Amino acid sequence: MGVTVEVHRVYRYPFEQVVASYLRKYPSPMEKNVTAVETVEEKTDLSTGIIYRRRIATCQNVIPEILRKVTTYNSISQVSVLKVPDIYLEEESWLNMEKRNMAMRSHCLTWTQYASLSEESVFRESLENPNWTDFTQKGRISVTGAGLLNCVLETFAQSFLKQGVKKGIKIMEKLLQEQCG
Repeated sequence: MGVTVEVHRVYRYPFEQVVASYLRKYPSPMEKNVTAVETVEEKTDLSTGIIYRRRIATCQNVIPEILRKVTTYNSISQVSVLKVPDIYLEEESWLNMEKRNMAMRSHCLTWTQYASLSEESVFRESLENPNWTDFTQKGRISVTGAGLLNCVLETFAQSFLKQGVKKGIKIMEKLLQEQCG
């Protein structure tokens, strides 16, 4: 099955500033769960000028704590599997400064046998105003390893993801406000 979350936001800042803020967004005191972001690959296609980046984000695991709030879980083996100290997310991005857009794909590297989390996002110059930036994001969560609880966990994960998206946008707005005034 699976659930999706979609968002569209217009940042009233130029593309270059929005992308620069995004690339230094984490780690940040505004989001304590993201503890590190490491660029593991970066290369520029000399024929197109497109900059490719692959980054790994390390996040504190808050899932077992959340599960305790959602349900009384009797299967110790399934809960203990979720008690890993960190969650790892991989993000790939393609930045095209000439066309003023950056496409991104990310997915969770942790618990792939139980669930999948993926996101696709795009920053691009706004058609409404060239000094603004459109942001679109689509995320999908699918839980496969929890039996009858799959749907319950997916519904909760959808709510959790929506909160995360709102928080990420709020952090971007604050960084842009600090940077651009």
